[in-house]
Amino acid sequence: MEHIAIDLGGRESQICIRSSDGKLLGEKRYPTAKLGDYLRARPKSRVVMETCAESFAVAAAAQSAGHEVRVVPGMLVRSLGVGARRLKTDRRDAQALSEVSCRIDLPSVHIPSEHARDVKTLCGMRDALVQARTQLVNTVRGFCRMQLVRVKSGGVESFAKRVREALLVRPEGMPGFVERQLQAVEALTGQIDAATDEVVQQSQQEEVCERLMSIPGVGPITAVRFWATLDVVTRFTDAHRVESYLGLVPSEMSSSDRQRRGSITKAGNGAMRWLLVQAAWSLWRTQPHDPMVQWARRVGERRGRCIAVVALARKLGGVMFAMWRDGTRYSPKLAAGAPQPMEG
Repeated sequence: MEHIAIDLGGRESQICIRSSDGKLLGEKRYPTAKLGDYLRARPKSRVVMETCAESFAVAAAAQSAGHEVRVVPGMLVRSLGVGARRLKTDRRDAQALSEVSCRIDLPSVHIPSEHARDVKTLCGMRDALVQARTQLVNTVRGFCRMQLVRVKSGGVESFAKRVREALLVRPEGMPGFVERQLQAVEALTGQIDAATDEVVQQSQQEEVCERLMSIPGVGPITAVRFWATLDVVTRFTDAHRVESYLGLVPSEMSSSDRQRRGSITKAGNGAMRWLLVQAAWSLWRTQPHDPMVQWARRVGERRGRCIAVVALARKLGGVMFAMWRDGTRYSPKLAAGAPQPMEG
């Protein structure tokens, strides 16, 4: 079996092909957009590449062509000789990956399905709209504070109206640069509403998401992103592996007789981790009699409320995984009886 290493680029990619015994069979540059056609014309091989923006699309094309695919984590490639001795070129990188692939079975990150990639992109682009609106709102708030103008409290949807009411009563009136910001906030609010509706529709199409939303505090956005992040539930053997994958387990720096645990690792998808923490806060505040919350409050008495909420988010991620795996809906008694994760 041949080993095809590809150093991906935005326009062109470097290809290095070796036989199973490591003999160099060929090297060439090829347009990245046409790599799918190239791979379909090749005999069944092992295709190796580093993680980057283009890697999952090329990996999916290689899989559909019948190849074995390895998408190597970016943190690993340096130990494989990529960029060694501060000599990094596309050709050298492809040669190093192909040479190592002939010797060992390289580990690969999970290659998500096309549907999961599309859903994650939908959620990510909605997040970008929300962040842009937040930045605009904060600039307007800052201007109002500098002018000693107090804006009535309320939701972000009515923010532009409330600012206009506060500024138009002044003799100076409304500055044009503030009005432009407010118009942008209103436009972004409409786009965010449309993106949210699309996420809600997606949650209604996935039976798994509908069951996940039976947990108090878990809404369409959290359920959809959780589904897209895990993609294939069977690739995790237990809840603790999911919690570790989401970066919600305590970090550890232990050696010999010394054992030291720190804050959570924050590995994996940061947006998914943030949503689970927000869902945990919602559960904490609105469901004080839920067994999971009662467990978390006991943790809070010893470790503080913030640590307790993160522990609750970790437990929540494990419960969501178990519900998906077992095809069940939320049951407070079952959640309370689930294995309790380590307190971090």
